[in-house]
Amino acid sequence: MLISNAIVCDTSGEREVDVRIEDGVIVEIGMNLRDDEVVDAKGAYLLPSLVDTNVRVVDSSLNATSIAAVADEARRGGVGHIVLNADTNPAIEDTVVLEFAQNGIKEIEKPHVDFMINTLKEDMTLSDIAILLKKGAIAPYMSTIAKNNIAIKIAEYVKMYGVTLFCKAEDNSLINAGVMLDGDVSSNLGLAGIPELSEVLHVSRMIEIARYFDIKILFKAIASPRSVELITKAKQEGVQVSCEVSVHHLLNCDAACNDFNTTAKLNPPLASKTDMLALQDALKRTEIDSLTTLHQPSSPVNKEVAFFDAAYGCEALGDALSLYYTKLVKPGMITMQELVRLTVQNPAKSLGYEAGEIKVGEKADFILFNINEEYTVKNAQSLYNGEVLFGKVLL
Repeated sequence: MLISNAIVCDTSGEREVDVRIEDGVIVEIGMNLRDDEVVDAKGAYLLPSLVDTNVRVVDSSLNATSIAAVADEARRGGVGHIVLNADTNPAIEDTVVLEFAQNGIKEIEKPHVDFMINTLKEDMTLSDIAILLKKGAIAPYMSTIAKNNIAIKIAEYVKMYGVTLFCKAEDNSLINAGVMLDGDVSSNLGLAGIPELSEVLHVSRMIEIARYFDIKILFKAIASPRSVELITKAKQEGVQVSCEVSVHHLLNCDAACNDFNTTAKLNPPLASKTDMLALQDALKRTEIDSLTTLHQPSSPVNKEVAFFDAAYGCEALGDALSLYYTKLVKPGMITMQELVRLTVQNPAKSLGYEAGEIKVGEKADFILFNINEEYTVKNAQSLYNGEVLFGKVLL
């Protein structure tokens, strides 16, 4: 197969070239190439398929149907590799559940689906981390509700197996009472708030654990610019930590919760407008390592209720690339090349493999994306419902 007249964009930049593929591998890149089967890109972008390491299934209910549904959304959004969160029902914390989940993806060719390990059981004891990693789970996941002695044991496993710890920084005593960020908006709505300190305290704590054990930690869905600042400083000091931020926290603030809009009830909660703008500045300074859609779909029965009772999360995976392009690339906040770094190269690196470059010898794992097409989002569970997005995944 030959893909002609494409704008190839990867971590090396942009160039107009033809790409020839044999048996799923890139065998030639250049001008005026020939092949019996030709796909004319007509000036569309040829990009590495995206990687999203923070995806949930509907209602966090783990079964073959829910996994297939999220896989369909990923393909539509240009995402070729997803990692499903471990805090599902049932939780991925023993071999029975992991094998059940792995059986649910046998018929799925694309996207590639991987699973995190829930390192903490409901009774706060450790799960079978070593066995689950050997059985094919991609990364251990830990909430900082874990006490220090448990967190240290998890760190020892992470060091032993050379994987990245996916860490959600949160304080159990502070998050249980609140449903959105503690601030003026929560006060006006009469809703219990979660202080920003809930995240920042535990980012600081886990940085020191990463420093002591010399392990890799990816902080999941960071919402506070102060957390980004701490992680950036630690990276400069040689600590192996990195920072993931959701597209929603870059584009929306807690004011989106006005009128008790449950679509804006996210975990972590949306930050203040000042902090949202600070996160955008951090993105421009390349202090944010990875982006996620933080896809967390819910059934209407769990979402279309009072704000306090509503499930956390919103949907975005099916619009992933169009959303990133429209909101981040088109306005000039980042370039398309930087988008590849944030949504392909760095997330893949946290999973232990290299991606983000379209070159001879690599797998033909990429997408055609036409930035000249547009569509209106029609999804009541999207924060961007009714908005026009630019760019469409063609193939």
